[in-house]
Amino acid sequence: MLYADIADTYEKIEGTTKRLEMTDYLVELLLKTPVKIIDKVVYLTQGKLYADFVGIELGLAEKLAIKAISQASGSSEKKVVEKFQKHGDIGLAAEEVFKNKKQTSLFSFGKEEELTVEKVYDNFEKIARAEGSGSQNKKIKLLVELFNVATPKEARYIARTVVGKLRLGIADMTILDALAIAFGEGKENRKYVERAYNIHPDLGYIAKLLASSGVESIKNVSIEVGVPIRAMLAERLPSLEQILDKMGGRAAFEYKYDGMRIQAHINSKSVELYSRRLEKLTSQFPDVARAIKSAFKGKEGIFDGEAVPVDINTGELLPFQMVSHRRGRKYGIEKIIEEIPVVLFLFDVLYLDGKDMTEVPYVERRKALESVIDKSEHVKFAHRLVSSDLAEIKKYFDKAIEDGCEGLVAKNIGEESIYRAGAREFLWIKYKRDYKIELVDTLDLVIVGAFAGKGRRKGTYGALLMAAYNPEQDRFETVCKLGSGFTDDQLANLPNMLGEYKIKDKHPRVWSEIKADYWFVPKVVIEVVGAEITLSPTHTCARDMLEKGSGLAVRFPRFTGKWRDDKSPEEATTTKELVEMYKAQIKNLEK
Repeated sequence: MLYADIADTYEKIEGTTKRLEMTDYLVELLLKTPVKIIDKVVYLTQGKLYADFVGIELGLAEKLAIKAISQASGSSEKKVVEKFQKHGDIGLAAEEVFKNKKQTSLFSFGKEEELTVEKVYDNFEKIARAEGSGSQNKKIKLLVELFNVATPKEARYIARTVVGKLRLGIADMTILDALAIAFGEGKENRKYVERAYNIHPDLGYIAKLLASSGVESIKNVSIEVGVPIRAMLAERLPSLEQILDKMGGRAAFEYKYDGMRIQAHINSKSVELYSRRLEKLTSQFPDVARAIKSAFKGKEGIFDGEAVPVDINTGELLPFQMVSHRRGRKYGIEKIIEEIPVVLFLFDVLYLDGKDMTEVPYVERRKALESVIDKSEHVKFAHRLVSSDLAEIKKYFDKAIEDGCEGLVAKNIGEESIYRAGAREFLWIKYKRDYKIELVDTLDLVIVGAFAGKGRRKGTYGALLMAAYNPEQDRFETVCKLGSGFTDDQLANLPNMLGEYKIKDKHPRVWSEIKADYWFVPKVVIEVVGAEITLSPTHTCARDMLEKGSGLAVRFPRFTGKWRDDKSPEEATTTKELVEMYKAQIKNLEK
């Protein structure tokens, strides 16, 4: 298959902000893709080479990409850098440079050849795997090979992909829609495609299975140890009274720990740990892997829990930021383990000795969990109270706060209480300490834009444009401008921190009627606290849902200092949650 077919489709997708049109273009591409490479085409369209949990990333440094563009085009590196600075986009810089290509590089593998998907993917894979002495030169040579045969348009997408900035605005859910239409006999079978994705979140795998064997094969996808399951998430309600009412008068209340969500996969050969975003964490938490391997009495299993740092002197639970220091580290882990040990609080079992436990009610899952784990100093069960007594639950909430937790998670204990992978439903409801302060809630919001600083903030960003996530529309809707709560150092560093996500125009998945000075790919999630939620004629969050022409806004927002790099943008606070919080606010005021 020619890479030009992919590049043409990407250009069409870039030219629209309509999700249905994006889906149609994807369907066209998928239908003309040979089955044997459809996984590769899907991965490339995601801007990657494999599913996230495999742990092999492309992400070539921009400096090396510039060198490759220079060598293949005959232009000086200085000229390439000038084009890059002009466009703010390595892809557009490459395209412009190659429109005026001067000479053929020594590394060319034949100008008469047309670039194929297979060749692009193969070279990308070699670039990702290159390590050790001479690896940088090898990576440049592999990229030059591609540029020597690429058209200017192909060079645009090759350059963007190789540095990890494809930026098509296509979410996984859009690809699932396209797969269901192309190979799943229509959107009515999308639920089967999405279910398969939730328990085996590898779109390349799903695409190949669906294209080669049809819908029935997708229905038979099952849980595998070593393939992380998309995490079940909790909804939110502002009072324990409402939570009890929603749960039918009785529920299990577990501590809501301020740690890192971890999914542990164990078999006879190994232990692998994954984050909520499906990234492999085993090398960053070897102590946790050792501890759960020792505590497990079965043959193979998948467990859900929270890794929480502990003060070695007092035994007190420490905040999330202390454990987040481990993320991305390759060296010095054992020293950190010694200084800040971690306890894994387990709260669910998803697979056990050949049995899919996600279809089993919560009460049975908890019993199974407790029967196959021997508690230890570093592996414990999430603290839990099963009750219908409001006074007892309130006391338990206060105890959770005293013990260093964020609050409670109420869990349904009925027959319907299965583990809904990838879903956010009222089977689980979180109740955080912030709700005890009138009209104040903690929100996880996504940075989508920024405004130029003035006065003391000149030269950096004066405020950030923040958005909530609307899962029904698969878009990010603005909810506030955020300028408070940052230290001077944080403010000064914002342009660098957000630089890799900066784009020229508003992202296709962002709905904003405010014109920001700078726009970003919706990737970075941060925690924000506000005084209240109000109706807004300016912001788009929940527009027209409560009042015609009005959305919702967070009044007097402030950054808490917490960067939620453990959360994907799709796991941010939702439009629906903000609507419920607003309604609860109104009820409280009426009282």
